[in-house]
Amino acid sequence: MKNYLIAPSILSADFACLGEDTARVLSAGADMVHFDAMDNHFVPNLTMGPIVLRSLRNYGITAPIDVHLMVQSVDRLIPDFADAGASYIAFHVEASQHIDRSLQIIKEHGCKAGLVFNPATPLSCLEYVIDKLDIILLISVNPGFSGQSFLPSTLDKLRQARQIIDRSGKDIRLEVDGGVKVDNIADIAAAGADIFVSGSAIFSQSDYRPVIDAMRQALAGATEHV
Repeated sequence: MKNYLIAPSILSADFACLGEDTARVLSAGADMVHFDAMDNHFVPNLTMGPIVLRSLRNYGITAPIDVHLMVQSVDRLIPDFADAGASYIAFHVEASQHIDRSLQIIKEHGCKAGLVFNPATPLSCLEYVIDKLDIILLISVNPGFSGQSFLPSTLDKLRQARQIIDRSGKDIRLEVDGGVKVDNIADIAAAGADIFVSGSAIFSQSDYRPVIDAMRQALAGATEHV
């Protein structure tokens, strides 16, 4: 079976007890934590910064934390998130004037580097930076808010991204974020994704383990079609 990873988005967690809720979802079988940082400029929402990330690490969260920067000041914030304990840092193509430089800054600060593509953003720049990437993240909703429905056009884009990764011969993860649920995760995996960000589908449940287990069962079936 392919090494699939489930990454709950704590944007949908209970912020009144964020450390406890994050620990609970990891204990329920999640592989990593997805951390959405929004600045109310790049996207129309304001969420969490490096202080919150550091607080999670201080609370005792040791799992990989995947920071998704939806901000305009990418280069300035990368060191702050790295110092706070990020494992991965990924930013949007449109948010950096010099993509290669921004990726280099992430690497210099000891984190794995990722590039994020909005639904209408083409993958063309991958040709020039593929050697610096550890993760490619495709957004399958319009970014900024949780609880949106998965955009079906993302499946073709995932297939395209998977072909690019396979041709490169690099060990690059293909992540998808937005509207991922039990009933569509197998199709998303079959299109080439191997990291699945899911927020409301998990955190809306009183018990996180059954939905994570159901996702794993669906993924086990998806391997037959990849």
